[in-house]
Amino acid sequence: MSVENDSKGPAVKFPPPLIFVSFIIIAALVQQYWPLSFSGDLFFKVLGAMDILAGLIAILIVKRSFDKVDTEIEPWKPTSAIVSDGLFAYSRNPIYVALGVITLGVGLIYGSFWVMFSFLPAAVVVYFVAIKNEEAYLERKFGEEYLAYKAKVRRWV
Repeated sequence: MSVENDSKGPAVKFPPPLIFVSFIIIAALVQQYWPLSFSGDLFFKVLGAMDILAGLIAILIVKRSFDKVDTEIEPWKPTSAIVSDGLFAYSRNPIYVALGVITLGVGLIYGSFWVMFSFLPAAVVVYFVAIKNEEAYLERKFGEEYLAYKAKVRRWV
């Protein structure tokens, strides 16, 4: 892949975290008109807070993995290396998994099944908006190295 073809990276046009946030907002609006609630007692609030904290910590760990190999975390920028250690040894998309866990946590805190499970349609949209482009880009750029990693590590978990 030539340098000029690599200037836009995988050409992801919409930030994936905003997709998860958008679905949380949509789910919260749906909750207002068609409530699908469960008891939001302290147990669920604490569990939700732990999910959010775990997701944020995972994102920070992933950021450090990117920094270690001096490559970009943003999916619309070019990458200089395949990150395959740390959380990337378990998932090819640990940030998106973390965003899903955060979404679950928000739903647990608010006691809303709509919000809690909004990570599912968000993950589908992220696949079509980001992951497909990212995987095609990495295959073009890194070839066999990426294909070997892809064969070894699952997309999600």
